[in-house]
Amino acid sequence: MRPAGRSSHRRVVNRSSQTARPGKEGPVLSEPLEKPDPVGERLARWLTWIWTAAAVVAGALWILRITGPFSVVPVVVFGALNVPVTPSLVSAILVALVAAALMRRMRLALVAVALFSALGMVVSLLILLDRWIWSLGAHGILPYGVHVALEITGILVGGLTLAAAVRARRAFPARTRPGAAWVAAAIAAVGVAATMVLAQAMIVVSTGQSWLQLRELRRVMWAAMGTHRGGWPHIDTVPPWIPELTAVLLSSTLLVAVWSLLRAGRRTERWTGDGEVALRELLARWGEANSLGWFATRRDKEVVFAPGGQAAVTFRSIGGVSLASGDPVGDPQAWPAAIGAWRTHARRYGLLLGVISASEAGARAYASPGADGAGLAVTAMGDEAVLHADRFTLGSTGMTEVRRAVRRARRDGLAVTVDRHGDLEPEDLAALGALADQWRGGEPDRGFSMALNRWGDPADGTNLVVVARTPSGEPVGLLSFVPWGRRGLSLDVMRRSPHAPNGTSELMIAELMRQAEQLGVARVSLNFAMFRSVFADADRLGAGMLTRFNSGVLGRLDRFFQLERLYRFNDKFHPEWVPRYAIYENLLTLPRVALAAGTAEGFVPDPWHRGGRGVQGHEEHRLNPEQLDQVHTIGQRLLEPASDASLLDGLGPRRTPEQQHREQHAQRLAEAGRSPWPVGIGDVQPLSAGVAALEAPGSEVRVSGRVRHRRDHGGVEFLTLSEGDAGLQVVLERAAVGRDSFDLLTRTVDLGDIVVVDGVSGRSRNGTPSLLARSLTVAAKSLRPVPFEAFEDPESRSRQRSLDLVVHPDRLTLLHQRTTVIQTVRRFLLDAGLREVETPVLNTVHGGASARPFRTWINAYGMGRSLRIAPELYLKRLLVGGYGPLFEIARNFRNEGADATHNPEFTALEAYVPWGDYTSMRHLTEAMVKAAATALYGSPVLPLADVHRERTAGETGRPGDTEPSEHGSPPLVDISGPWRVRTVTESVSEAVGQDVSVDTDIDVLLRIAREHGVPVGPAMGPGAVLEELYGELVEPSTIEPTFYCDFPVETSPLTAPHRSEPGLVERWDLVIGGMELGTAYSEMTDPLEQRRRFTQQSLKAAAGDPEAMEIDEDFLAALELGMPPTGGLGIGLDRLVMVLTGTTIRDVLAFPFVRPQQRTP
Repeated sequence: MRPAGRSSHRRVVNRSSQTARPGKEGPVLSEPLEKPDPVGERLARWLTWIWTAAAVVAGALWILRITGPFSVVPVVVFGALNVPVTPSLVSAILVALVAAALMRRMRLALVAVALFSALGMVVSLLILLDRWIWSLGAHGILPYGVHVALEITGILVGGLTLAAAVRARRAFPARTRPGAAWVAAAIAAVGVAATMVLAQAMIVVSTGQSWLQLRELRRVMWAAMGTHRGGWPHIDTVPPWIPELTAVLLSSTLLVAVWSLLRAGRRTERWTGDGEVALRELLARWGEANSLGWFATRRDKEVVFAPGGQAAVTFRSIGGVSLASGDPVGDPQAWPAAIGAWRTHARRYGLLLGVISASEAGARAYASPGADGAGLAVTAMGDEAVLHADRFTLGSTGMTEVRRAVRRARRDGLAVTVDRHGDLEPEDLAALGALADQWRGGEPDRGFSMALNRWGDPADGTNLVVVARTPSGEPVGLLSFVPWGRRGLSLDVMRRSPHAPNGTSELMIAELMRQAEQLGVARVSLNFAMFRSVFADADRLGAGMLTRFNSGVLGRLDRFFQLERLYRFNDKFHPEWVPRYAIYENLLTLPRVALAAGTAEGFVPDPWHRGGRGVQGHEEHRLNPEQLDQVHTIGQRLLEPASDASLLDGLGPRRTPEQQHREQHAQRLAEAGRSPWPVGIGDVQPLSAGVAALEAPGSEVRVSGRVRHRRDHGGVEFLTLSEGDAGLQVVLERAAVGRDSFDLLTRTVDLGDIVVVDGVSGRSRNGTPSLLARSLTVAAKSLRPVPFEAFEDPESRSRQRSLDLVVHPDRLTLLHQRTTVIQTVRRFLLDAGLREVETPVLNTVHGGASARPFRTWINAYGMGRSLRIAPELYLKRLLVGGYGPLFEIARNFRNEGADATHNPEFTALEAYVPWGDYTSMRHLTEAMVKAAATALYGSPVLPLADVHRERTAGETGRPGDTEPSEHGSPPLVDISGPWRVRTVTESVSEAVGQDVSVDTDIDVLLRIAREHGVPVGPAMGPGAVLEELYGELVEPSTIEPTFYCDFPVETSPLTAPHRSEPGLVERWDLVIGGMELGTAYSEMTDPLEQRRRFTQQSLKAAAGDPEAMEIDEDFLAALELGMPPTGGLGIGLDRLVMVLTGTTIRDVLAFPFVRPQQRTP
């Protein structure tokens, strides 16, 4: 269960170099840093990595020096880089301190790097000039030439490092505290002096030499720092523990001095009520998607607002880390600005960046590159359990464990109350808070990203508390929730008495969900399960060894951190698991961020934290009466339906200048008493009527159209209206419509507006046939510009279908043709004696075809359903009942890809004729397709072409075309004669060059498939391989209408067996233009054989085949009553329109499926 939050002695709002502005804008950063330099940022990261690696090497060398021999190669390599790496504790600590300061972007660390580089250059130069304390090759460690090369390298690298330091200076903005240099110098002077005195004392005691002899002291000091001068002998007269102890003392001095020097500037920490009010206002406006948003109001957090105050990041400074939690608060469009302000704040004070418990949207925002060109790294952290009130039911079979726990708690007499904090008496609320702290016992108090850290505050009246009581009225458990937008709750505190009956927590949650609708609650965020995926993966059959090992390790830690118990408790409620992420700068900072997160959440002890513990926290931060009134007003908005006009306006999209300009025009029309979107404008003729009236000058017409062009000639305005493929020029004169009306319309009418014109046909002054307007009314103001001349991008046209139809009215012709085809098919079947029926779209069992279904949920019954993939089984049940012949034009749904011939949602025809078979259905289909072609073109012709070929925009067949069009459209081909009929086996045999059938050895078929590059699955039998060969080699090459019949039984579970060919079924596929258009069966009526085939399909589903059909017992029960011999037909009407018009499936759909765009803040 989620622990209660903790209190802290830290103040909430940290605003050094900030000013607090009351109201909506809140506090904002002042004195912004210089604009970051991406090149400088990269150089800064390189320097940090080099010095971090040097620190690790120096530490390893020091350990190796103590334990045994070590190599001097690392010393030489880093020496060439002017990094002071030696096998000593002093070197390891010095380099580590500089590396840590570089990570924190301390300016002084960059200065130190520059100084070491400059010093290294000077030393190398002196060595080359033989002016240093040792000469080239004096040690004999390296050859003379190599030593010279290394010194030259040191000079060159030093120069490059100095140049890099200058370029990267803006990436190191953090300053030290005033006077820190003097303090550090004093600490160093005193520490070194004291160390030298103590070292000399130890030498005198151990060797008996005089206090005035300093030779051994110098040797000890050099040895302590891991260096020695050339030619010096090993220290024989001094015990080895003296240099080591001296090194420890020098290291301690260095550590304290450098730590004091590199401490960041002091921040002024203060909390303001205005800042909290500003946060609550942002949550009220943009908190619907942020389940953890309310925890941003914790009063031990600091806050940085984006310029303008539309978003903010809340964080806490822990161990040199600026640790934010959850997503930024406020307008997602302003998140990047808020994140940038937070990064600037952290850089200014030398803090590392870290975020915990961010949602996917928040993680994407944090990971987006900032002004410095660098984004943050993201890693999975765990999952948040979210319950949905409309799906929660104890009656579900999956809730058995919870249901039993609730019954057990009710048998013990527990009763549950649900109240708002503000509805309870202060004394009662305080008593519950005291019980929550008492029930925590000796367990550590945990919570930061998902805990509020206060109880009973007057500002939290909208919080909700759930209390379980014994029959005597004694509380034994409580839950407290904070608001999550208007319709959600997020768990803050979960506590139960040590003596509470089993099932207390389950009962409280179940009762809250039962009352959710009454409380206006749609969703509830429960606990956060860290590393949930590890436990979930370990529970799966066949989990890997590493997964089980990780789960076992985390399970061992469960007694300390409750990781697995939290997951198991939440998982029994079957929640929606919402992933949460941790964000950090890079791998170097990850350990520091993890430590800070563990400290903040209470998993790691914080010795410096002396604040109050438990849910009640400190009383030092309170809102004043005026601020409380503002908070209560905001709280009331959260409890009421969204009706605040300013709130609704704030949630709208950002308008471009052009759109704002058009909105102003609409406002002017409204102010003049003319609605930009009037209701009931009267009878209006289509624009084509106006075009026809031009043939009879003086005719009065009232037409509508969309403004496509405008030309202003002072007192005369020329408008070109368009509607479909019709165009008409309108002449608008000041004298004809009146001065006021003319001035208003010329200032407010924009391109794309729909207008109604009353006028008389005539001619303009230059003789152009025109409609002379007497009045013009704006019927629909267009707030978006219409790019009539520049809208050709295919993806944009698919995503903005309405705009595409406006700009390219020829697309409307295809939709008209689609309507004609479907009406013709319906009329043909009705005339043939079939009855049209409708069957359910929501199915309990997915069947009727082999395809992956879409899954959905029925709230009323708490049950899963699938959208139908085919209506076949329901239609056959009607046949059993005696209702036939029949057909249905149905919308079907298959969870498959979208391409030139497929759409996940499509329209199909299924028809069934009792006493028919696949031969009679073939004759019916051929006649129906010819009738549809005749309805379009006046005769049975088709624009035959391969549907898979590349097409040009606007390519279609045109009635009457007998030659290819200028766009490359195929010519219309006569199809009035009988269509070809071929068997599958003879067609495949012809394609592969040898005889094959279902009796052909499977190895032979597999070899043929490999030779022709046809992929086959491991579980396919001969029939399935044969059909794959047909689908890859025969179907795509068939252009003229052809019926392929007699398919393998293996791939047709709903089809009757062939009457004369064992292993085959009576089925045909109609192929035109390289695409299957439809299929028909002699339907299976044997219930025993049908059950056997369904069982085979169910075994495939159990083996992991997502397209295999399930056993439909209701259908089998109906079939066992007896169904007459039947012919069945299925045709994709979308594909039929494609073939008849010579286009792709996207062209013939009003709204083809388009992959949704990723929307990021």
